[in-house]
Amino acid sequence: MLQDIPTPTLREARACVLETERLTLRKPTLADVKAIARLANDRRIAENTRRLPHPYTQDDAIDFVRALGAGGRETVFLIENNHTPIGMVGIDWREESTAELGYWLGVDHWGQGFGTEAARAVIDYFFEEFDLDQLISGARVVNPSSRNILEKCGFQWGGVELHRFEALGSSSPVDCFRLSRSVWASLKSWNSSRRRES
Repeated sequence: MLQDIPTPTLREARACVLETERLTLRKPTLADVKAIARLANDRRIAENTRRLPHPYTQDDAIDFVRALGAGGRETVFLIENNHTPIGMVGIDWREESTAELGYWLGVDHWGQGFGTEAARAVIDYFFEEFDLDQLISGARVVNPSSRNILEKCGFQWGGVELHRFEALGSSSPVDCFRLSRSVWASLKSWNSSRRRES
């Protein structure tokens, strides 16, 4: 007899470390706040992420890490290359049935494929860990590099919406994308990431 095996909810998801060819993705801790603040305190990053303020201080990083520890509505990973933090990637749960991929990299790490590599690892984690049929994401229309990451990961364009950006103090057009479980499964050959429990 088959029995239903429940999939993890947001709060039940196991903490883990994701490893790719060049990157380690792990939960950020208070020991990381200086590095997070140093990387995130760049207007070019803040203007392309909806919720990052500018300037971004160590106090902002402390509040962010503490909120994650308190069980916020996000599944977030610090991206490391050779044990050095280079950015963040994660899933924001707007509602129980809607998950959104988000990411940012320190400016010195742009253009090296780290964004695509980290995004693919978290996409794999998402579809393997949660029983949802799609993942959404977005990129400002003036940010072709972020759009390219999403397209390399199989996301399909769905239109343009206005979204508020804290650092801009206004709304800006965003290309909206979606990745279905079936498209992800057909692209699974990219899988070079490993998962281990932390």
